[in-house]
Amino acid sequence: MIFAVISGFISAAILPIFSRFNKNLVPKLYPFIPLGIFIYLASYLHKVNTEGAQFWSYTWIPSFGINLDFRLDGLSLLFGLLITGIGTLVFFYTSYYLKEDKYLDRFYGYLTMFMAAMLGLVISDNLIVLFIFWELTSISSFFLIGYKNDDPSSRKSALTALGVTGFGGLILLAGLIWIGFLGGDFSFTELLNSSEIIKNHESYTWIIILVFIGAFTKSAQFPFHFWLPGAMKAPTPVSTYLHSATMVKAGIYLLARFTPLLGGTDSWNWTLMIVGGITMLYAAIHSLFRTDLKSILAYSTISALGILVFLLGVGTEDALLAAGIFILTHALYKATLFLITGIIDHETGTREVTSLGGLQRVMKPVAVAGYLAALSSAGVPLFLGFISKEIMYEASFHYGKWAILLTAALVITKIILFVAGFWVGVKPFTGSLPDEHQSAKMPSPLLWIPPVLLASLCLLFGVFPGILDRFMQAVFTSILPGAPEIHLAIWHGFNWVLVLSIVTLILGTALYLGLKPSQILREKVKAFDRVAPIQLIENIALGFQKFAEKWTGFFQNGYLRNYVITILLFLTVLAGYRIYDGVDVHLDWSQISEITPSEFLVVVLMVTSIFFAMITKTRTGVIVALGIIGLANCLFFLYYSAPDLAMTQFSIDTLTVLLFMLVLFQLPKNRSFSTNKIRIRDGLLSLMFGSMIAILALEVFEAPSYTEVSDYYAENAYLLAKGKNVVNVILVDFRGIDTLVETIVLVIAAIGVFSLLNLKLNPNKKT
Repeated sequence: MIFAVISGFISAAILPIFSRFNKNLVPKLYPFIPLGIFIYLASYLHKVNTEGAQFWSYTWIPSFGINLDFRLDGLSLLFGLLITGIGTLVFFYTSYYLKEDKYLDRFYGYLTMFMAAMLGLVISDNLIVLFIFWELTSISSFFLIGYKNDDPSSRKSALTALGVTGFGGLILLAGLIWIGFLGGDFSFTELLNSSEIIKNHESYTWIIILVFIGAFTKSAQFPFHFWLPGAMKAPTPVSTYLHSATMVKAGIYLLARFTPLLGGTDSWNWTLMIVGGITMLYAAIHSLFRTDLKSILAYSTISALGILVFLLGVGTEDALLAAGIFILTHALYKATLFLITGIIDHETGTREVTSLGGLQRVMKPVAVAGYLAALSSAGVPLFLGFISKEIMYEASFHYGKWAILLTAALVITKIILFVAGFWVGVKPFTGSLPDEHQSAKMPSPLLWIPPVLLASLCLLFGVFPGILDRFMQAVFTSILPGAPEIHLAIWHGFNWVLVLSIVTLILGTALYLGLKPSQILREKVKAFDRVAPIQLIENIALGFQKFAEKWTGFFQNGYLRNYVITILLFLTVLAGYRIYDGVDVHLDWSQISEITPSEFLVVVLMVTSIFFAMITKTRTGVIVALGIIGLANCLFFLYYSAPDLAMTQFSIDTLTVLLFMLVLFQLPKNRSFSTNKIRIRDGLLSLMFGSMIAILALEVFEAPSYTEVSDYYAENAYLLAKGKNVVNVILVDFRGIDTLVETIVLVIAAIGVFSLLNLKLNPNKKT
């Protein structure tokens, strides 16, 4: 299993090398990577359906409870098959759709990496590993959305998507760590045994808030939905893959996966119902005001994601079953509509639905796929969309006193989505063919076969739903352990749910016939753009940027003295607060040794040098005085039997004085060293900072000392490193890498200083 996950990353990593030898082979060979993984996952269908979840575990960081644990049950297998199955079709589709693109090999690298990240996410059984793959999907999608990197709008869309989903991912990480600590394990399977402990804990509310933010940002729930329409700047294969079956469904997967662990409470259910309900209605209405095919699909996708969140919030058996079926239904018909949109754009050069029509005359197979996908989206009988819609209505219609409100919200949403689906899947193919599109022709089979296959599945599973019984039972059980046995069927008798389905179809048809897509509708809602979530968040971001500019301009104004003052003042306040909280210092003066004349002379030398540094008016005098202070410190090290430290200090001080003196030769002479006010300010700050550090140092001496680390080094310095000088052994052997890195940093700094000294900002000036 681990090879199935990492094969995508390996393929993406070797692609630059492979494409150097034969770039044309990349689009011919790489589609077989998701195809191979799809076949591999499909081989587990029987086991998962009959035996339940399958597990794999690979040791990684066992001391922290982080291992590469994988779980393949009905839910993860459903997502895995969608990721690799639709991925295979998208890979083949891309080979022709972007065949003229000079960076096609790079595109396949991004796409393969994203596929691997999504696959790892849905089969991970360890929370930390799940988060790693979660963030990898955000990073790889950033490259895909911003693939047209010479287009400013594409770059902005990619940054927006990364910013929103990345922010949500960091919030999610806090929630996952919190869950792991409360449950005592990061394994999801083990955490299921601690479900009641987590739900009854006082921090449960905060945990689900963190999980919700992560899921809502990834799955474009209101008010985080705005990044998804902008992501339509990406090539159509990206839109198909990311926004029908994979990335936007990651948040849905997370909520479905965590339902057995965190779900079943009022906080969980009502939050999901409210957010999902607002999202599905808000986005569905927005889709009526769009004329670009991809924009219509974007908002209808957001609405569908809202429906899924809504169903998971309802949380009844029917609702969870409907969610599982709708995940499959939506992926099939929405991927079809996206692929068809790409074909239309490829052959006509436009996606404006107002200027399209009659294309069935030149591309009949594509038109058939569009009709089938639109009918499934509308929930017409004999299509999989009808079955999922029936179960949705069944769930909301029997939800107690809120049944009427919930059902009304679902019916209105499905009526509007009926129109959106027909605008994309039917309208471009019906009517007369405009003169400007007379040159449109039948596309390559690599373009029209994938949507035809997906649309055919919508019909096949709708006519023979029993095919899905065992598999959907496994999916249902993954979301709701102990779920009752299900039998999917076309006919459930004449009841109120069927009446609602008929009403939906009648009103949807009437709205489709009576409402025409128009730019006038779009102009009417532009007045509300200023209060749209994206505008509000952009205003907040702009305000934050202005604040950051002022903050940076004040604190980082280019004067080193101000930097030092700011740092020392902050540390003084921090240390002062610590001292204000209480200091535990009880000095035993009897343990302090007598002061020898030599020690007294060294102290006098240090104090004299300090005062000299304060009153001198020359830079040279200050540097010499500070050098003397450093050398006096060396003498103290010698007095207290630390010759190695004394030699180190001596070398550093000598080198520092020499470097400063060399730099002084390159600096202009200053007219005024500093004013008395500045000296008084600096003196007071130095006195306060030094006093705070002295008090804290005395308190440290009072604290009990733990010698386990020092004892270890003392005992093993000679045994392991064959050295008698413990300090040297630590620096060279035990922490040799640290020392090496520190040396490299010093060398880089020295090179930088040397470069600055030789930098000629005015080359025309004679020196």
